[in-house]
Amino acid sequence: MAETILISGGAGYIGSHTCKALTRLGYLPVSLDNLIYGHKWAVQWGPFIKGDITDPGVLDQIFSDYQPKAVIHFAAYAYVGESVLEPAKYYQNNVSGSITLLEAMRRHGCMNIIFSSSCATYGMPQQVPISENHPQLPINPYGRTKLMMEQIIQDYGNAYGTRYAILRYFNAAGADPEGQIGEDHDPETHLIPLLLQTAQGRRGYTEIYGNDYETPDGTAIRDYVHVSDLADAHVLALKHLIQSGQNLCANLGTGRGNSVMEVIQAVQQVTGKSVAYRTAGRRAGDPPMLVAQANRAAMLLGWKPVFMDIKETIATAWNWQQSRIYRQNT
Repeated sequence: MAETILISGGAGYIGSHTCKALTRLGYLPVSLDNLIYGHKWAVQWGPFIKGDITDPGVLDQIFSDYQPKAVIHFAAYAYVGESVLEPAKYYQNNVSGSITLLEAMRRHGCMNIIFSSSCATYGMPQQVPISENHPQLPINPYGRTKLMMEQIIQDYGNAYGTRYAILRYFNAAGADPEGQIGEDHDPETHLIPLLLQTAQGRRGYTEIYGNDYETPDGTAIRDYVHVSDLADAHVLALKHLIQSGQNLCANLGTGRGNSVMEVIQAVQQVTGKSVAYRTAGRRAGDPPMLVAQANRAAMLLGWKPVFMDIKETIATAWNWQQSRIYRQNT
């Protein structure tokens, strides 16, 4: 019988891709999602429970019914700007809700958690590429909620024996190469889908924030890591925890950076369309460059990203966006 894994936020972007990766390797993913930002259509592998991590009753029912071997915890609010305006929402869900989930795990003897963290815990980079030893000094409530949960999970490990893998993502991008699922946020804030929507004519232009950074072309540089590579890293972290019981914290990124202008050029090459954009001022708190050093994930998990060329990543996202328009029009 397949081992069951609880995926909080399993109807979301990275969660749904991870469910597919788990199923491919013989696990049974059980998705818990409140569908505030997730999508029911994204849950194509394993059972779905509509509910919230803040609800102990729902959690107790899931743990009783499915007895998961581990939890992969994605469920979080993740809009940096909103976190500044609505910090209470972020602390209640991302911190208080996560503690409720950890307590349910304790009650039911579930000892393994893979936690979706973020490079936002590092704040403004003091050196690039950013290693796991970089000081963690987040500059917004979203980043602080992720850092708080890292610390809380480590405290649970020390006190209660909870085993954990903390994975700090850089910029998730792309879509399932087979086209079954992809990125669909509302509101959409990520650069690549915004540019692709502009290429499709669904937006008049894409706004670019800042062209006066100390980078080769003046625009901000980010490390775009393919969502399927992220999903594979979670499965490897799960196997690592179950087999070795060794806790870990690791960055997930390609180790390569692409500037906003490079991404625009790549989108135009992939789509064959010109993409209109307008330059606005820098956003407060946006660093000029965020690039991962991901050696630890390679060493401890054997993880190596498959998608290293930004054009290949964009092509998967473009295929997904185009197929969605086709399905909506038929």
